[in-house]
Amino acid sequence: MTIYSVIGAGVAGLTVATELVERGAEVQVFDPAGPPGPHGCSWWAGGMLAPWCEYENAEEPVLRFGQEAIDWWTHHTKVTKSGTLVVASKRDMPDLRRFARRTEGFSEIGREGVAELEPDLHGFGQGLFFENEAHLDPRKALLDLHRGLQDKAVTFHKKQAPAGLQNTIDCRGLSARERLNDLRGVKGEMLVIRAPDVEITRPVRLLHPRIPLYIVPRGESIYMLGATMIESEDSSRITARSMLELLSASYALNPAFGEAEVLEIGVDLRPAFPDNLPRVRRLGGTIYANGLYRHGYLLAPALARAVADLALHNTQSEMVDEDRD
Repeated sequence: MTIYSVIGAGVAGLTVATELVERGAEVQVFDPAGPPGPHGCSWWAGGMLAPWCEYENAEEPVLRFGQEAIDWWTHHTKVTKSGTLVVASKRDMPDLRRFARRTEGFSEIGREGVAELEPDLHGFGQGLFFENEAHLDPRKALLDLHRGLQDKAVTFHKKQAPAGLQNTIDCRGLSARERLNDLRGVKGEMLVIRAPDVEITRPVRLLHPRIPLYIVPRGESIYMLGATMIESEDSSRITARSMLELLSASYALNPAFGEAEVLEIGVDLRPAFPDNLPRVRRLGGTIYANGLYRHGYLLAPALARAVADLALHNTQSEMVDEDRD
């Protein structure tokens, strides 16, 4: 029986391995860093399944494939389907109107509607509610996929994949740049905080001219604040400006965030192609699945389906580049 070797155990690699296994393939996974953890870019994601919101500054496939992701993840981990709330301060209302013009799938709500959805948000007279969006805990999702694959007898190798393997699928993100020379890194920065005096129950996006903030509840008064998108490949540390703006924006949502504890500071480099859409590319007998950009959990299921179609049936979906050998 053909064995498929998936290289990389981040969100791309684990979703690809899961899709292959669920179609009856035999799979092994190689990652020298071991199981999912802080070493991986996808560990630091927001986990928002928000295709309509992302459509505001993304291409149409993000909206179309992103809607399919909610159902895929629901079958593999816990997904909270409570929608997304988008708000802006009074001075930034033109940004809210622009956001509304560039997306769809929302209802406009006033002050009472905002207060009904999120009583702990202060001073917002208007908002956009994307009722059909969802979110997940990315760390739990990764561990659930990892555990599910182990339960299906998938072998995980904590080492580099040996040379000469057949039927390999490379999901290493930026580490694959020696073959994917049009791949770049985009820096993302985020904070994990604990704020026991604030209760927010769904992802909230605060529009801001410089740094649109999103805040995602993780449970037990823990929230993820993110995220900057900087065209830089320095992943060593967060900038002072970014930290100040993230914390200032959260304070604008509720001054009680000023008393929050900062639990973690995350910096990562997200792999992206020039158009910020993912690619499946076959080079030298290896299938490369890469370029999830800021849409890791939103587009990973579609990427995995494209890989499985190509690997198992030689069917090329729209994510597949022509062979370049």
